[in-house]
Amino acid sequence: MRTIGRLLLSAMMVVGFTTVALRATDDPPTAQTEPNAPPPPPQVPAVPKEAAPPPSVTIIGASDAHGVLGRDVRSTADENMGRIVDVIVDRDGKVRAAVIDFGGFLGVGSRKIVVDWGALRFGKVANKKDSISLELTKAQVAAAPEYKEDTPLVVLGASGTLQPLQIMP
Repeated sequence: MRTIGRLLLSAMMVVGFTTVALRATDDPPTAQTEPNAPPPPPQVPAVPKEAAPPPSVTIIGASDAHGVLGRDVRSTADENMGRIVDVIVDRDGKVRAAVIDFGGFLGVGSRKIVVDWGALRFGKVANKKDSISLELTKAQVAAAPEYKEDTPLVVLGASGTLQPLQIMP
């Protein structure tokens, strides 16, 4: 048993010396050993990046703001006008119009029309069941052309409230 222990100790010592010898020869060449070697690149200290400023936070009360997508739209005469399915914004991000899925029954036979944002009234939208009021009649909305993406918009507005959308090249 002692012989095996001595052999293992000798083998470990040989491996240890070999490792030390290999590490000594793995060092990169210095300028003394190679006179034509280019100088090492200058060391650039790592500059910590500045932390981003904290975002601004606004708290809006639950009764002060509500989502509009999917909300029912009714005329001032309480006629069903459809449901808001999209919101149109201009290049500055200003809300200009709403797309309403108008007519039909359960989505069959309906078509999308665009109404001016200013023609919508949000006075009573305390919960999801409350509808948004539209200052247009059902006949006016029925006569509006259908909205199709990537085509010029025909926006139906309440009398005297529509502002032209400026198209920039």
